[in-house]
Amino acid sequence: MTYLECVNRVLRRLRENEVTTINETPYSKLIGDLVNVVKVEIEDAWDWSALRTTLSAYTTESLFNYVLDGSGTRLRVLDVLNDTDNFVMQPRDSRWFNKAFLLKDQTFGTPMYYNFNGVTSDGDSQIDLYPIPDGLYDIRINVVQPQAELTNDADVVLIPAILLVEGALARAINERGEDGGYAEQEQRYRSLGADLIAIESSQRMDELTWISC
Repeated sequence: MTYLECVNRVLRRLRENEVTTINETPYSKLIGDLVNVVKVEIEDAWDWSALRTTLSAYTTESLFNYVLDGSGTRLRVLDVLNDTDNFVMQPRDSRWFNKAFLLKDQTFGTPMYYNFNGVTSDGDSQIDLYPIPDGLYDIRINVVQPQAELTNDADVVLIPAILLVEGALARAINERGEDGGYAEQEQRYRSLGADLIAIESSQRMDELTWISC
């Protein structure tokens, strides 16, 4: 479903006229804004399959910091793999990395640890690797990467569109103020969200199992 289709579905439910473009009327623009607000809420509620992707960082000898182009800052890391030497890398915090880089002699070799460190002026995340790479390694970062803000009529929604429509409708009813039914619509939205998360979680039982270390 496209951004425009989502907006028109909400408008129909509100008994408003549909539009040919989201910026056609002030009210359709408002509904478009509410769609984006709810989109962020839904994206943050669960690690949706449609948002899962793999980012790559190809190392250069003696360079430890890498920019994940197009990553943004809202990504959630599932795991990080050294695909060249075939093992799962381990996260370490900034204090650990500071000690490794500043209080010890520099160590070069195959990267084993990672830490997200900083954001570029373009809004992309940066990752530090340690030991400092001594050559070319293929580092794979499996993440949940929220979709960029919907701006164009033809932008395709990645998260469950039916849930996005129900949530935006609840926000629109609440924004109107004089309309009744907000509590009922909000409950419908929350209930549908729980159902969809339950369906997806049943496909990823390993992610719901906690093992003590």
